[in-house]
Amino acid sequence: MQIEEHATGSIYRYLQGDKVIWAISIILSLISILVVYSATGNLAFRSADGDTEHFLIKHTFLIILGFVAMFFAHRIDYRFYSKLSRYALLASIPLLIITWQFGSNINEASRWIVIPFTSFSFQPSDFAKLALISNVASMLSKRQMRIRDDQRAINPMLIWSGIVCGLIGLTDWSSASILFLTILLLFFIGRVPVKYLGMMLVVGAMAGSFAFTFGQRKDTVSSRLSSFMNNKVSFQSEQAFLAVSTGGMFGKGSGNSAAKNFLPHPYSDFIFAIIVEEYGMFGAIVIIAAFLIILYRGMLIVSNSQRAFGGLLAAGLTFSLVLQAFIHMGVVVGVLPITGLPLPLLSMGGTSLLFTGMSIGMLLSVSRTEELGEDDSLRRNLKRRVISRNNAI
Repeated sequence: MQIEEHATGSIYRYLQGDKVIWAISIILSLISILVVYSATGNLAFRSADGDTEHFLIKHTFLIILGFVAMFFAHRIDYRFYSKLSRYALLASIPLLIITWQFGSNINEASRWIVIPFTSFSFQPSDFAKLALISNVASMLSKRQMRIRDDQRAINPMLIWSGIVCGLIGLTDWSSASILFLTILLLFFIGRVPVKYLGMMLVVGAMAGSFAFTFGQRKDTVSSRLSSFMNNKVSFQSEQAFLAVSTGGMFGKGSGNSAAKNFLPHPYSDFIFAIIVEEYGMFGAIVIIAAFLIILYRGMLIVSNSQRAFGGLLAAGLTFSLVLQAFIHMGVVVGVLPITGLPLPLLSMGGTSLLFTGMSIGMLLSVSRTEELGEDDSLRRNLKRRVISRNNAI
């Protein structure tokens, strides 16, 4: 009994911050291993000589790597990210330009940079997204006293948001759109006046026009939006609808999906369809509830934060994660046009899993740092009381 209590205490000592978010992240990752293993059968026969364990091992390794990133990110005081975000934002600009011009072309878009002398690829848009959210949260927190009266306080945020969203949109329109919505929500939470929110919309329109004119996905974006507006069902959507409609209440069972044999990228872009087909409405409710809980716990962290930067950073990271999840699910069920976005913590991926882990780790860092701050405050108050009593005696 004492050994179990000691082990539990050790885990709690090292895994700090919001324990519910830790638990949800672990549960979703375990579900991901099952679903990705099921969904990568055809991919294994096409590119791994039929070795069905190849992608299982690779995906499990990447999940572990994501948790390592989450662990180290949550152990760092979140205030350090305010300084780091400036340099990360500056570094992201050349990386995005290099990716656009010289990146590895996959699925008609250059979104990846292959790391020299290795076979690993890196997606700079995930890095840039994290850098912009952190930096905007930092700038907003420092300009709270001037933001209503001084336009010069808001201009740097508008410029950086337009540049980063525009550059990401050159190769990844969907990620750029989610990032823009996240920054707009941060502006709203950060008490930015309505007239500046209007300016942000203008900046977003300009960035979108730039990305649409010079980007690589112009034809794809136009085709998908046109099909959605005209109620034309694409092949991907048709297969996703079939998967969802045949799942029933409890699904066909793990590994029994039929849609995985026809859906393009069932292990990433349409993994929610595989989840519903194999685990039914019950599985869908579990996934939806998990992300709603993350949203709720994230907002608790925001409300409990004693510093503006901590609250804004937690809000930006939470909105970015949950928005992407629900847009992915909306695409699968046909209420949104096809985007090609992965489902956070569940889809197979390299960079996406790593930066999702870092995002959640930074969110947990806000929770952890505030908890430690409260504990330190309680210790100081207790110490003052003890000293005052001794002096009285």
